[in-house]
Amino acid sequence: MAEEVIKSPDTERQERVPPGQKLTGQWPALHYGSVPGIDTSRWTFTISGLVEKERKLSYKEFMSLPMVKVFSDIHCVTGWSKMDNLWEGVSASVIRELASILPEAKFVTVHSEGGFTTNLTLDDFFQPDVLFAVKHNNQPLTPEHGYPVRLTVPRLYFWKSAKWVTGVEFTAEDRPGFWESHGYHNHGDPWKEERYS
Repeated sequence: MAEEVIKSPDTERQERVPPGQKLTGQWPALHYGSVPGIDTSRWTFTISGLVEKERKLSYKEFMSLPMVKVFSDIHCVTGWSKMDNLWEGVSASVIRELASILPEAKFVTVHSEGGFTTNLTLDDFFQPDVLFAVKHNNQPLTPEHGYPVRLTVPRLYFWKSAKWVTGVEFTAEDRPGFWESHGYHNHGDPWKEERYS
């Protein structure tokens, strides 16, 4: 059971809504294509790329990893923000401990169902408030919000928080992901309005 609650630094700002954003009480479900039906008995989480040894975790193994809780806001590139979200899942730092990442690795590609990817620097990926969430506001994620596992990167626009994650790949070079290859900004800082390239 998770006990620690990590507060994303943006929740401590005096003005928590980035420029160009409007608050919503809803949680819109936006994605490209249809919602995959994922069987957790077949789901795996793969750690690959520039690591000492590649790992493949079953759902049971993944769920047995240490869990944390993160309190954060969500900012979608389409202009809505949702405050006060409580996530529970596996911290990115736990993945670092499992992976034994090689020194030449500088980036991570996050892989999801259907060949979807997104890219992050290791600095953004290993922030203390980044996690692979399995719950939102004490409830298991729904399929449209990324069940069984979604990445949550609170300080970047929400497209970086990939749904239906199947693994991570550590690389020496930056590889723009799906949305980044279709005109979205490569980094995605909502406070700098890094929406589109």
